[in-house]
Amino acid sequence: MFKDPVLTQLIVSKIKDLVPKAHVKFCHVCGTHEFAITRFGLRSLLPPAIEVIAGPGCPVCVVPAGEIDEAIWFTQHGLTVMTFGDMLRVPGTKMSLSDAKATGGDVRIVYSVTDAVKMAMKEPDKNFVFFAIGFETTAPTVAAEILRGPPENLSFLTSHRLIPPAMKLLLGINDIQIDGFICPGHVATIIGADAFSIFPETHNMPTVVAGFEPMDILMAILMLLKQMKYGARLDNEYARSVTKEGNVKAQGILKEVFDVVDGGWRGIGSIPSSAYRLKSEFADCDARLRYNIKIEPARDMVPGCSCHLVILGKINPSSCPMFLKVCRPEHPLGPCMVSHEGTCNIWSRHAQL
Repeated sequence: MFKDPVLTQLIVSKIKDLVPKAHVKFCHVCGTHEFAITRFGLRSLLPPAIEVIAGPGCPVCVVPAGEIDEAIWFTQHGLTVMTFGDMLRVPGTKMSLSDAKATGGDVRIVYSVTDAVKMAMKEPDKNFVFFAIGFETTAPTVAAEILRGPPENLSFLTSHRLIPPAMKLLLGINDIQIDGFICPGHVATIIGADAFSIFPETHNMPTVVAGFEPMDILMAILMLLKQMKYGARLDNEYARSVTKEGNVKAQGILKEVFDVVDGGWRGIGSIPSSAYRLKSEFADCDARLRYNIKIEPARDMVPGCSCHLVILGKINPSSCPMFLKVCRPEHPLGPCMVSHEGTCNIWSRHAQL
């Protein structure tokens, strides 16, 4: 149903009926949205006056180099670092976790925080650190394990970020044109559609929570165009999975375990109230507090890399002079080329250049 060509053409025809005279830009903040848009060639179906840009929606890409440097520090001081596979090749200041593993560090891939807990329990004589990344979607699983009481030999290096503050920051950047937001459905299942109501209510910004099938995204674009004509509001295109209030139980767990603090985003800098930090009562689980970490000042981008501009939606990957030349999926120099949710990686595999 969600890939039906007849329905797709019907939606596209309605989009064309509402196409404005002026050029408009709709911004999404989700790697899965970018994957679907690029893989299925949705941009090619849209009139030239409508452009869809990718904002900071890849959880791997926005992890600051300094936090990767912290994870590498643990491997150099006898601890075992566990994290998701996408994180291994993301460059820190001088190396990646993959490089650290190649030079003797104990770095292991896990598929969930539960896997990390089980691994630590099986090897009680080792000290483990789980490098926890992700947006509001994955943070509740970490919070739940911390509430259960993880093994004493396991601590957490948290690098969780919150999406709405990053969207708010985008609206304050003068040289970025945004005429509407396509909000991430996965995040909205946790925080609820109403978490994005600030954008139409305070900023008069057309806003749609969308799913990830091609027709979801095209419907979101159609809804945004209708809002541009009739007035900004919050629409929930992904009502089959997202409610107004979201997952209240998960929200409660997050509030119980984490404080909301300012957080650094790679290529962007510090964004107010955009990160989770473990509360003081969970200090024993906080790897930063348990161990005396000392790292040198970090560098987010190598010279010539334009990932910071890609993350902000200022340019497309093909505008970076390094794209598919010295920076390729098999040899990534910037964070956006590493993860399957990174815009550069997606374009390298699916864009018609």
